[in-house]
Amino acid sequence: MEWLLLFKKLNLSKLINANIMRRFSNITKRSWIIGSAVLLCSFTIYRFTFDKNDLIFDLLYDSLKQVHYNPKPLDDAFSEKVFDLYLNNSFNKQFLLQSDIDALGKYKHDIDDEIANSKHDFYQATQDIVNKRIKEKEGWSREILSKPLSYNVNEEFETDYKKKSYAKNDQELKEEWRKMLKYRVLYRLDEMMDKQEKAAEKKDTAVKIKTFDSLEVEARRKTLKEQEDWFKRLNKITPRDRFAEFANAFTGVYDPHTQYFAPKEKKKFDQGMSGNFEGIGARLTQKDGILKVSEIIPGSPSYKQGELKEGDEILKVGQGAAEPVDITNMDMEDAIELIKGKKGTEVRLTVRKSDNSMKVIPIIRDVIEIDDIFAKSVLLENDKNKIGYIYLPTFYAPFSREGNRRCSQDIRKEIEKLKKQNIKGLIIDVRNNGGGVLQEVVEMAGLFFPKGPVVQVRGKKFEPVDKSKGQDNFALNIMNDRNPDVVWDGPLTILINHSSASASEILAAAIQDYKRGVIIGTNSFGKGTVQSFVNLDNFLLPQFDTIKPIGEVKITQQKFYRINGGSTQLKGVTPDIALPDPYALLELGEKELDNPMPWDEITRADYTEFNTINYQKVIKNSHKRVSASSQFALIEEQAKEIKLKKDDTKYSLNLATFRAEQKQLRDQNKKYEDLRKDIKGFSGNLLDEYKAEISADTSRLGRETRWAKGIAKDIYVHEATNVLNDMK
Repeated sequence: MEWLLLFKKLNLSKLINANIMRRFSNITKRSWIIGSAVLLCSFTIYRFTFDKNDLIFDLLYDSLKQVHYNPKPLDDAFSEKVFDLYLNNSFNKQFLLQSDIDALGKYKHDIDDEIANSKHDFYQATQDIVNKRIKEKEGWSREILSKPLSYNVNEEFETDYKKKSYAKNDQELKEEWRKMLKYRVLYRLDEMMDKQEKAAEKKDTAVKIKTFDSLEVEARRKTLKEQEDWFKRLNKITPRDRFAEFANAFTGVYDPHTQYFAPKEKKKFDQGMSGNFEGIGARLTQKDGILKVSEIIPGSPSYKQGELKEGDEILKVGQGAAEPVDITNMDMEDAIELIKGKKGTEVRLTVRKSDNSMKVIPIIRDVIEIDDIFAKSVLLENDKNKIGYIYLPTFYAPFSREGNRRCSQDIRKEIEKLKKQNIKGLIIDVRNNGGGVLQEVVEMAGLFFPKGPVVQVRGKKFEPVDKSKGQDNFALNIMNDRNPDVVWDGPLTILINHSSASASEILAAAIQDYKRGVIIGTNSFGKGTVQSFVNLDNFLLPQFDTIKPIGEVKITQQKFYRINGGSTQLKGVTPDIALPDPYALLELGEKELDNPMPWDEITRADYTEFNTINYQKVIKNSHKRVSASSQFALIEEQAKEIKLKKDDTKYSLNLATFRAEQKQLRDQNKKYEDLRKDIKGFSGNLLDEYKAEISADTSRLGRETRWAKGIAKDIYVHEATNVLNDMK
């Protein structure tokens, strides 16, 4: 509704339709010599001759120009960025030659002019070349995999396409295909040989032992089947789907969160894995043919299983023990259908982790229980005090999908319950919390201090400005907590990590700026922007109903700022106490995305710091404990190994070396499985009144009890309780 009102104010519909009529005018001018009768049927002519792609770009460009927080000029620099975003990907490096890129290079500075003049020569030329190359390469896999490969040669395969150059000729490209296929065969061979070796050790007669030659033939056969299925999918991709990819190279120049959704893609977004609470409970995106986990839905089967993480790339999907299906370059909707399934059935996902290691993750499908995404608390006890712990997976409110409850009110209730237990400190855990409703953050922050500013929101003005008088195009809204009531005035810590984003960052930043509590964990994600969906069909006159649906565009239209004036964009929130983290040495977050909006700062809001915490003391004491902890030392060791594996993206194609490397990776992963063990003198329990509420549901009671005890095995939570003890 807000967007509809906004666009009415802008008269954007008039603007867009004026552009459409301008194009229509060009058509009628060419027909004018036929006579005035042409005007009576001119819309019919328009309907049959108008290129829908032209209309999509008109709608996209005009809406972005009017509404985007930082619209881009349509110039040669813009054209270059679209060119690079559209062509520089792993798919094109598998099919195109350097000569193809050179031939397309003549359009590098023309894309802006083509968009302005409703031409798509670059797009069409690209499609002609890609279609030609796909047909040429279709038989390569069959040819290469038709005979045994050589497994004793010392050669390597580079898995990171960003480090690769385009092949100079077909011979060089075919050699890369051979290495790629050999890498896939080796991965299958290693799996099968490892399974046989373990069966032999255990004397498991259920596993039939095969010769190496038999395994090798089977590995090649299965790899060829994957390749043939891939080409079938490539040949099914429609021109409309490919044009949507080009459109997103255009929107991607604005920022990584501004995106065009063709009608089918928007339906997937709303109704597929990304929009409901069934299946495994993971939000997925697809880029360069790879399905990637963008978020784990709190309380979902994926969340409870614990091994699937944001950023994981899903390469294969298996139904229980059945042969997994390679979903690389599969249509996203088809891949999601393989992942979804009936409650109680098992899906096995083969994923590539951020350190490039491979892992098979079994998940039992289920329907997410809605209560699992609400705030809930645990009473923690260490050697010195009782500590309250509240887990908040998302910032929910009545008008969002999570139900009829407000997270700010729920947090208030949980604090009141914990206060009855005479807690001496409070932990709010927003790790992996990707955000939610803005107003809830404002009210929640206000639970810990009297009324005052919480966050500053800067958006584009939509009324005329006089720049000669120093006016700019932006309006600032300082969002204040207006309730003087303070629910908790004792020691407070906020737990954050790399996946704490948006609203989570606002809460942590406000508590940090007021010096009201101690922020603990790792640097947050760094997303300080706001997006909204715009249905492009809303801006077409009735005369153009026959060309609907057009699709929707998600547009970045505001930025968040801390009350100290800095932005959470790119930098995120730096914790007061940084704890070791497995991914501490990797570059993660918003800054790793293409074309992120820049960090900047505005004027500081008017607020008063508390200055009641001896930060020097608590930081020094925490550092001393962490330095002496064998568990944190193990995490630091893990971080170094992950960094090494992340940087080393080449794999040996010598069978013995490949298998040795895979065994080393498996052994390393086993080493870290014991990190969540019992901590002496530390326990976690559900509150008695909560146990009474759910006592009738024994299954749920058991699950929640196990969850509470698991919290007491979390060394980050344990250290937060130690920090709270130091804050007395």
